[in-house]
Amino acid sequence: MPQIHSTAILEGDISLADDVVIGPHCVLQGEITIGTGTTIIGNAYLTGKLVLGERNTVYPFACIGFASQDINYPPDQYEPGIVIGDDNTFREGVTVHRATQDVPSTIGNSNFFMTTSHVGHDCQVGNHVTLVTDAAIGGHVHIQDKALIGGASSVHQFVTIGKGAMLAGNTITTYDVLPYFLLTGYNIVGSVNIVGMRRSGMDSKEITQRKDIFKLLYRSDHSHNAAIELLKKQNDPIALEYVEAIESSRRGIVPPAHAKRNARRGTSVEAQT
Repeated sequence: MPQIHSTAILEGDISLADDVVIGPHCVLQGEITIGTGTTIIGNAYLTGKLVLGERNTVYPFACIGFASQDINYPPDQYEPGIVIGDDNTFREGVTVHRATQDVPSTIGNSNFFMTTSHVGHDCQVGNHVTLVTDAAIGGHVHIQDKALIGGASSVHQFVTIGKGAMLAGNTITTYDVLPYFLLTGYNIVGSVNIVGMRRSGMDSKEITQRKDIFKLLYRSDHSHNAAIELLKKQNDPIALEYVEAIESSRRGIVPPAHAKRNARRGTSVEAQT
């Protein structure tokens, strides 16, 4: 049977696997399903509609499942809620908000949310993602596998953070960050995430190719469209991965420095569109 502390409060349609642990002063309210091996340590508040998978750990003062911080969204609308996978860690004070659209806010597997990090409504978080302390993720953000969001960094709503990308601490992006690229300042992509690529087991040939793509997009004088055409001509899966990410972007990618300079001068720049 689940281990439920005598001070915990459970209200609603709660389904717990047999070995779930609910610690002191936890509140579970609404339609909630929790899978085997999951521990809610204590003083956490979970509200449904919420599916929490297997072997997750929720630390004190985490709040998962509350309504979005959207004045146009009714706080008593619980559908479609949140779906969370397996082997995730939610440290102290983490907040995750439920969806406002047709698809639940979704978190995959083996993610690490450090203290007081925030995941906004309608976000889609992949696998092996790390949010460092105080990282703030706006609504409708997509974070792909193995991305790392540095401490006190912020991601604007509707942005996509590519696979293996990294945001350094205290940075902000209002544009997409492409796979394995490194955000080093406010809307500044300054390098590639070489450590992330090596840790992923990527071979030296692919690392070099991704470095060359970074140089084409951020260190050459090619326009946005010209760079895309050059990538397409390579007819290579990795090059086409970047083409697809750029062409499917909802907000556009972080523009290169030369595009920003031209924009300040009043020049029409394709990279800004």
